[in-house]
Amino acid sequence: MSQTRGKLVSARIYEADDSGEPKDGGISVDCMFNPFEYTVSKSNTFDESSRNSDVPRVEFKKAGAQTLRLVLVFDTYEADEDVSKITRNLWKLMETKNRRAGNRMRKVDPPQVVFKWGVFQFQAVITNMTQKFTLFKHDGTPVRASVDITFSQYIDKEDYPRQNPTSGGGPINRIYRVMAGERLDTIAYQVYQDASKWRLIAEHNQILDPLEIIPGTQLRIPLD
Repeated sequence: MSQTRGKLVSARIYEADDSGEPKDGGISVDCMFNPFEYTVSKSNTFDESSRNSDVPRVEFKKAGAQTLRLVLVFDTYEADEDVSKITRNLWKLMETKNRRAGNRMRKVDPPQVVFKWGVFQFQAVITNMTQKFTLFKHDGTPVRASVDITFSQYIDKEDYPRQNPTSGGGPINRIYRVMAGERLDTIAYQVYQDASKWRLIAEHNQILDPLEIIPGTQLRIPLD
């Protein structure tokens, strides 16, 4: 069982068969850092009509797919390697392939994938992905990337028990490992999208001098 940089059981994204099991020879990507949060959403479509009334009547049209959105961070600064070699496998999970069928080439749909973290398992296809490189070597080689991924589910597994994704109960253990070049304000922006909340992290970790955080330090990140 693989672990994150913070020694937690890592979340995993893997190519799956129809039963949700890892596909033989399929792509699998272990998360270097587990997400701080994920969002599951669903929407239904209704048609509105009004007949001699100010209050419209609604008629159900179709059910929308359940979606999962999360942001993952990958960092190869210490290994001194190109981080895109890891994230490239995520892009492959969105690719279509050409396969010969008799005398014709036929496009094969992108594969089904599973995002699995503890008790949470989401079988879906990747419908949107945005990659942002945020740290580079002196020669321009990217060594840190954040990947914003959206999954859309078309197989209802009813597998969302209300438990902690890491341990099965209690609050989520949010641990952040400081990387070279990071400051509390940049960490606060990445976690909360608000750099001014660096004081919240400093107070929670009893940090007196925010300018002297050492790479490798594990910070406890309080819930907002």
